[in-house]
Amino acid sequence: MNWETLYCPHLDRQGYGKPSTAGLLVKNGSSRGEQQARCNACGGSVVLSYGTAYYGLKADQAIFDIAVRALVEGNALRATARIVQVDKDTVCTWLDRAARHCHTVMLSLWHNLHVRECQLDALWSFVHTKEAHLPGAKLYCATYGDAWVWVAFAPVWRLVLAFVVGKRDQANADLLLARVAHVTDNHIPFFTSDQLPEYTNALLTPYGEWYQPERQGARGAYPKRRRRPLPGLLYAQVVKKRDKGRVVEVSKQVVFGTPEAVAACLAASPVSQTVNTSFVERDHLTQRQSNRRLTRRTNGFSKELIWFEKQLWVSLAYYHLVLLHKRLQEPLRTPEPTRGSGSLRKRRPVTPAMAAGMIDHVWTTNELLSYRVSAAFLTQLYTIEHLFPRWDELHHGS
Repeated sequence: MNWETLYCPHLDRQGYGKPSTAGLLVKNGSSRGEQQARCNACGGSVVLSYGTAYYGLKADQAIFDIAVRALVEGNALRATARIVQVDKDTVCTWLDRAARHCHTVMLSLWHNLHVRECQLDALWSFVHTKEAHLPGAKLYCATYGDAWVWVAFAPVWRLVLAFVVGKRDQANADLLLARVAHVTDNHIPFFTSDQLPEYTNALLTPYGEWYQPERQGARGAYPKRRRRPLPGLLYAQVVKKRDKGRVVEVSKQVVFGTPEAVAACLAASPVSQTVNTSFVERDHLTQRQSNRRLTRRTNGFSKELIWFEKQLWVSLAYYHLVLLHKRLQEPLRTPEPTRGSGSLRKRRPVTPAMAAGMIDHVWTTNELLSYRVSAAFLTQLYTIEHLFPRWDELHHGS
């Protein structure tokens, strides 16, 4: 773990939030086997693992790392528990610990992104009981049944900009686009999606403006105020015509903007030659392969919605920061040696977060779990609770 990012955790003290490089923290031996430092400003102590996923962990860090990697590589809770030889409830506790950490890390890194193209789509899954079986279920909860993962995807970087887990309704579509607007800069991306009507209304909330329609005639009340797209908003839909469940024809429909402006965006795009949702749909396959709760025809589905969301935060953090993406590899000017006597490496490994410029190298699982978010960001988390609500305290159940 990095000593340089360690800071004083005492909120009401003079040295709060100041990193070790400020000269206020000095190494001060260890406490119960953990290295610690002392703050010269307040005299308090802080262990090296503070602010990481390892803080307060009463287990071997190597075993914890293996369990997290097993979960994000497609293993179920019980399978992971058998692999690392611990109880299933222990793996649940570790998943909660890793999810809270990855949630904070991703929120701290995903900001002010200059996105030129964004694809929207929803991935189907279910919680506890499939929607068709709910009427005959012995147990029933409002979150049971269909659980859609609303995804906003940046195809140039193969990056998930934002996601929302919930029902297929307007409220979740609005939340998805609000999260997209939060993590991006002032530039309005070119949006594409299928024909789901919720996207049209959701786009007008962050990327629209109010206007007063003119009254038709000289009598009667004025029409109610409406929202219209901002001048820079471009949005096109992929229209699929089906026959007996099979796609027989694919066309496009421009909803916001002009066909000429859409054609200009496609001509400048390094990845898209036509209006499509191919990249986000391909990402759905990646998520289904690496997330047991999304795998079809298994009993690894989530029993509670909150655990479904926690698994997604861990899986997506691993996908963006740790997992190499073959399509993003860059050619090297000079081939580099590899381990052993293998052939020289000709392409530089790249992750989606590297392609977006958020990190400068491929992280290991340990780097992800030991990354320490700054105190300044943590004190501002309350300002985005309306977009990213805090989770309740841990309770077991998968």
